[in-house]
Amino acid sequence: MVSSKHYSKIISLHFSPDVVRRPMMYNLAKQFDLTFNILKARISPREEGHMILELSGKEEDYKKGISYLQEHGISIQDVAQSISRDEDSCTHCGMCTALCLPRSLCLDQVTRKVLFDISKCTACGMCTRICPVEAMNAEANGDF
Repeated sequence: MVSSKHYSKIISLHFSPDVVRRPMMYNLAKQFDLTFNILKARISPREEGHMILELSGKEEDYKKGISYLQEHGISIQDVAQSISRDEDSCTHCGMCTALCLPRSLCLDQVTRKVLFDISKCTACGMCTRICPVEAMNAEANGDF
């Protein structure tokens, strides 16, 4: 049985031009009582759209909302799994922490090591671009 407790997840949506003009986010809020925070969006009526958002609500409503999106041809991916760190390669230089706006990468003041909280990651990819030893990696993931 699905829980009615509060549930929140950062997801990535990919959709075709015909979906761009539909009120999908409005419907998530209205029909499924979900709240959303758009973290990144690239939407054009002439090309495929992409959006990263944090979707929150009761777990059962969340699952219904995800099904609704999938039924309308929207591809959904779990963003929290898109960025990974090679622990053996990381030198803990801290360069990535300066660019990490959601603070998923931060420096532990006691150990002086970079901590990575994947649950806060929005998969913006800034850390993968700045890491001098390429310890931060973007991974392709399957549909949600």
